[in-house]
Order: sequence, then structure tokens, then C-alpha cells
Amino acid sequence: MSSPRHVLPGFRLSLGFTITYLSLLVLFPLSMLLWKATSGGWDHMISTLTQARVLASLKLSFGASFAAALVNAVFGLITAWALERYSFPGRRLLDAMVDLPFALPTAVAGIALVTLYAPNGWIGAWLAKHEIKAAYAPLGITIALAFVGFPFVVRTLQPVIADLSMDVEEAAACLGANRWQTLTRVVFPALLPSTLAGTTLAFGRAVGEYGSVVFISGNLPFKTEIAPLLITMRLEEYDYSGAATIGVVMLAASFLILLTSNLLTQWSKKRTGRV
Repeated sequence: MSSPRHVLPGFRLSLGFTITYLSLLVLFPLSMLLWKATSGGWDHMISTLTQARVLASLKLSFGASFAAALVNAVFGLITAWALERYSFPGRRLLDAMVDLPFALPTAVAGIALVTLYAPNGWIGAWLAKHEIKAAYAPLGITIALAFVGFPFVVRTLQPVIADLSMDVEEAAACLGANRWQTLTRVVFPALLPSTLAGTTLAFGRAVGEYGSVVFISGNLPFKTEIAPLLITMRLEEYDYSGAATIGVVMLAASFLILLTSNLLTQWSKKRTGRV
């Protein structure tokens, strides 16, 4: 029996192109990052990572990213459900606006956010009356990170919600379940794997964000200084090994986040029967 004919070249040729392209764009640059981090010696790496300023920036980056991902998990689920389950005027426009953080330059997003949340901004002035500081504070960083990560949760959940049959909800209602019981025992368990996958992607996107945060953070050491900004400052100080060392930590975290997201995606496909 002859093997099926494919439009693309054979397996070996396609695999060769894949490995070559992936190596040139991803593997070689990342290996150079690791090499540059170790060029100053292990003592320099350890001393860099144990500095109070570096630890504070890493704590802020990961902490604010985690908080933003949790916020996106809640509101992303609600948004995806509304866009898939209801028809209303302006639905297509609202659906298109979800992708704005993908297309909008991050620096432009940062300027827009600081204009809104600064003490003299539309929202910032109202928050200031209630003694809440958004711009130039960790809250502003969390808002910026939520902005860039929001589409990941929505776009991950939408196809799953679209495939979720309403027959199950109707069956639960026929068996006497109220809306809360249907939500917590039928709907949410089916959406949980995809929600976790989208939240993980949003978390990974937020960890490495720079452009939208640098304007609204204020960049105060030990207070509002994020790790990507500290990497830039180390480069300006010609401490390439130190900058690469912090970059390796961010790289390792990003790899673990993406690996977790892929595992959650596979779990989601198994739960929903989509292989």
C-alpha cells in the first residue's frame, strides 16, 4: 500500500527545514544568552541573582504577573462566555477589540494607561479621591500586565465554549439543578483546563512585558522596578553578563510557563474529546 501523497515535501526535508529555521531563530540566540551569562563566572552569576535589587524586581515581575493573570482568568472567562453564548448589537466590534493588545504597540498602550491612571487622569483622579494610587505603583503595573494578557484567556476559552453543548446544561436543569449548581458542577469543570491554559499563557506574556509597564511604573528601585527594565539598565551599564544572568532566569521561567500551558492544553483536549 503506497503512502499518502502530501502537498509539502517529505518528512526528512520538512524536518530539516524546521530544525534549521528553529535553530537560527530560537536555539542559537538562546544558547548565546546562556553562554554570555556564564562568561563572567559562576560567582558573578550568584552574586547578581542574590542582590536585593534583583530579587525585588523579580518578585515584583512575577507577583504582579500572577495577580494580573488571576484577574484575567475571571474577566476573560466572563467575556468569552458573553461573546460565544449571546447575540447583541456590537458583538463583532467587541470581539475584534479583544485583539487590540496584540496589534497595539506596547509603548502606545503604556502612554494610554498612564494618561488614564495618572493622578490627574480620568480614572486616576477618581482613585486619588479614595486614596488609591494606580500610576507609579504596583497596582498600575498589574493593570498594564492585565491589559496585555487579557486576549490570551479569551481566545483560549472561546473555541471550548463554542464546542460546549447546551444539552448538558438543559439536562442538569431537568434534573433539578439550579443555575449555580449547573455552573459549578457542569459548566466550570468543563472549562477549567482551558481556563488554566489561557491563564498560564497570560501569566507568561506578562512576565516578559516591558513597553506598557515602563511608563506607568515610575521605575523606582525596590518599589516599581520590573526585571525587564533592570536588564536594560544592566546593559546600559555594560554589565552584559549580569543582564544575561537575569535574562536566563526569565527564560527558564518562560519555558516552564509554556510547558505548563502545553500540558494544560493537552489535558483540555482530552477532557473535551478534541484530540
